[in-house]
Amino acid sequence: MSTEYEALTLTRAHRPQAIAEAAAGRTRRPWPDHDRPLFVIAADHPARAALGVRDRPMAMAGRADLLDRLRLALSRPGVDGVLGTPDILEDLLLLGALEDRLAIGSMNRGGLSGAAFELDDRFTAYDADTIAAMGYDGGKMLCRIDPDDHGTASTLQACARAVSALAARHTVAMVEPLWVGRAGGRVTVDLSPEAVIKSVSVGQALGTTSAYTWLKLPAIDEMDRVMAATTLPVLLLGGDPTEAPDVVYARWQRALRVPGVRGLVVGRALLYPPDDDVAAAVDLAHSLLPTRQEA
Repeated sequence: MSTEYEALTLTRAHRPQAIAEAAAGRTRRPWPDHDRPLFVIAADHPARAALGVRDRPMAMAGRADLLDRLRLALSRPGVDGVLGTPDILEDLLLLGALEDRLAIGSMNRGGLSGAAFELDDRFTAYDADTIAAMGYDGGKMLCRIDPDDHGTASTLQACARAVSALAARHTVAMVEPLWVGRAGGRVTVDLSPEAVIKSVSVGQALGTTSAYTWLKLPAIDEMDRVMAATTLPVLLLGGDPTEAPDVVYARWQRALRVPGVRGLVVGRALLYPPDDDVAAAVDLAHSLLPTRQEA
């Protein structure tokens, strides 16, 4: 670990109040207006024990390496900010990497990957009060929907409460609804247009108001059908990067040109590209984002 990260640990040990001080002094970036799409790097996977990327089962396990990749990604032109859990956002705060960047707090990480209780997705990270107190720009929640799993009901209820609490503070709720099932004991996402449309229908109705709700959805080939199911702004998620990058990028590019799609929230696909060239992967993804005239 570098001297810089050793100093970070010392600060955490001896001056924990430095985190709140850094948050209070952070220069914030306005949420992008209608002239351009949003581009956010996602880094909340480790908290759900989802550390693998492609054929590297522990790719995200090294915190210094992850922070190096995040800081490089955040430094690239066109990147608006980062989505993460408290441990990650606070590391970035102390390192000064969130200056003039959006910070979106990930809220429910209790449905650990592969666990029997995976779909009873508890809110174990941020809550609306803390997101507001830290001066963050939004809260994100995963909302996996399995009609055959009783854990879905408590997740839906918790997500609805979080949407309402964020809206009461005039803060964006980024809802990621996914229609899922189990195959071979593992949770799998149904990416058929019908399933994605059903997830949209449920996700956009959570909470006492949808005034501050944005949806985070998978990019699929029939994105026009999906977008016909909502009037809410939509961001595309990167997903599990198992396909060839050129296939994934082409799908993102097509989906980004469907009206209502407002940008990208991508993590592992850009932070851990096959050639480990994070800057090139981020720059390529940014080049796919349309201007208002193209959209």
